[in-house]
Amino acid sequence: MFNFLRRGPRAFASKLALSVVALSTAMASPVFAAGKTITAVLHSDLRIIDPIFTTAYITRDHGYMVYDTLVATDSNFKVQPQMADWKISDDKLTYTFTLRDGLKWHDGAPVTAEDCVASLKRWAAVDGMGQKLMDFTASIEATDAKTITLKLKEPYGLVLDSIGKPSSRVAFMMPKRLAETPADKQIPEQIGSGPFKFVASEFQPGVKAVYVKNTDYVPRKEPASWTSGGKVVKVDRVEWITMPDSQTAVNALQSGDIDFMENLPFDMLPVLEANKELKIETLNKFGFQTLGRMNFLHPPFDNVKVRRAALLAINQKDVLDALVGNAKYQKICGAFFVCDTPLATDVGSETLVKGNGMAEAKKALAESGYDGTPIVIMAPGDVTTLKAQPIVAAQLLREAGFKVDLQATDWQTVVSRRASQKPPKEGGWNMFFTNWVAADVSNPIANLSIGGQGKKGWFGWAEDAKIEQLKDAFVRTSSLDEQKKIAADIQKQAYEQVIYIPLGQYLLPSGWRKSLTGVLDGPATPVFWNIDKTE
Repeated sequence: MFNFLRRGPRAFASKLALSVVALSTAMASPVFAAGKTITAVLHSDLRIIDPIFTTAYITRDHGYMVYDTLVATDSNFKVQPQMADWKISDDKLTYTFTLRDGLKWHDGAPVTAEDCVASLKRWAAVDGMGQKLMDFTASIEATDAKTITLKLKEPYGLVLDSIGKPSSRVAFMMPKRLAETPADKQIPEQIGSGPFKFVASEFQPGVKAVYVKNTDYVPRKEPASWTSGGKVVKVDRVEWITMPDSQTAVNALQSGDIDFMENLPFDMLPVLEANKELKIETLNKFGFQTLGRMNFLHPPFDNVKVRRAALLAINQKDVLDALVGNAKYQKICGAFFVCDTPLATDVGSETLVKGNGMAEAKKALAESGYDGTPIVIMAPGDVTTLKAQPIVAAQLLREAGFKVDLQATDWQTVVSRRASQKPPKEGGWNMFFTNWVAADVSNPIANLSIGGQGKKGWFGWAEDAKIEQLKDAFVRTSSLDEQKKIAADIQKQAYEQVIYIPLGQYLLPSGWRKSLTGVLDGPATPVFWNIDKTE
């Protein structure tokens, strides 16, 4: 059905040439081989380098190289001290964080509590869990150079989970002068206190990003576990090489020209698994949810009847078959909060999971008042896990009667453009697709795209007071049974209003040369501390 996903020889040759140029340019660096160097191809080119400005995972990954967090989550889902430990008052209203010794910014200045307070405020201004935390916060201040005091209006059980969550947006700490940058503007420089330093002079968007070991970093003594514990850097340098063509990247991995490839193409797995010099493993065991997001600000998706018609037209099987095409790695799932979790429910998901909604979609669209306004769908072609969704959705929407303007682009353009609230004719958009790691969508507070905060919320700017009221009720109860009921009510409302369209779940294998050891798993991978390389 989806043979049009295959690229023609001319397009392939063009991408191949660009990839070879990128690799040769990276290899030409005069300090490429200085000490132990890991070369890696990640899932996307890095362009936006402010980890609070965007939820893009490539920017989150950059964040973990450069920045650190007050607390972090281990593989048992427990929050652990990282930059600071904490105490909680008996009445559960005061959290006192104390910075550990030895913390310095990359420019040599000491990390202070004032820096961290400013960082928390900037993060909380735009992150869903951070915003909800601030709703319950009476004050947050630096009571001395090493002490951060957070006082609540009423007890709130997700304080540590919010500040220590492993994935986007992460509460990364940065110097006060940078943290005071408004959250809707990018910070002017990359100064963190993390295990690597960003080499700004060698940053070439579209070609490579370079990091070197922070020799002043003092790791914790505990073993590394997910994003917690000792971030011990065992190499001198890490280079992220941009290779938009997956075949070129696979060839480079097999030849040893690169050491690590984050996203392996599913159709090439048999060949890669047979290579005895490679290790193939799924680092994020909880997988991803893929989804479609509409723009609520502009026609035609400002009309809920039109959104419902679009929902009815789309089905998960077609999307997953085109995206993955391997039953071992894909799962049909209509649960907004991820299947096989305590909050999973199938409420409202029938046509998505059964794929039987097209006739109803045509009828609903005819009755919706849709006037033929073209739907601008952004279609990135440079990320393996984001190519199929817009193409498949466009075909299904056209079949239902929509006019579709499918605009080919790259992912970093999507990341920038989706922040625009302008009409589609002025450079805006109507629909884009993305993926969340399961950890980011497993409950109504963590799930940033389930919010109904309007222009203060996530891209698409859905506004729904009922969902926000239900989220408040969710955080105020400690009963799992009550949380399950509220989560089901939220999902029901989200499907009725088409807050977004969950398109199923999938796992994604990574591959690396066996010369690398100590590669860590977790919900926010890859990370490059703990990895050693034999020459």
